[in-house]
Amino acid sequence: MQLNMQKRLAADVLKSSKSNVILDTNRLEEIKEAITKEDIRALINDNAIWSKNTRGISRYRTRKRKLQKLKGRRSGAGSIKGGRHARLPQKKGWAQHIRVQREFLQNLRDKGAIDKSLYRALYLKSKGGFFRSKRHIKIYLQEHGKK
Repeated sequence: MQLNMQKRLAADVLKSSKSNVILDTNRLEEIKEAITKEDIRALINDNAIWSKNTRGISRYRTRKRKLQKLKGRRSGAGSIKGGRHARLPQKKGWAQHIRVQREFLQNLRDKGAIDKSLYRALYLKSKGGFFRSKRHIKIYLQEHGKK
């Protein structure tokens, strides 16, 4: 029984290929009589014609890779794209850097370890980029006998 035209029409209606269209073998006579898209639509609604599910792309490998990255893997030199400041902008790096130093200086001032004038001097040095880190501030204070 030739049902090529019906399969083609069904493929158009279902928006799939002819090879994905499946016809109910028990209702072939009924399907054979269908000659318009309206007839085909009616048969699709009656479940005499349907299409195979299209296969998607598996996300297994992507999920596995993501898990590895969460663990800190797959981040070697070959994976790095962009310069140092493309990955962490200078402004963000500076903000992190200065916040730690300012918080440390505020703690020292609040505890009474340093007075307001010294706090202000160290704050301005910090703002000017004099200190490399919080540890550097500690070393500076020890060397200058201010703590």
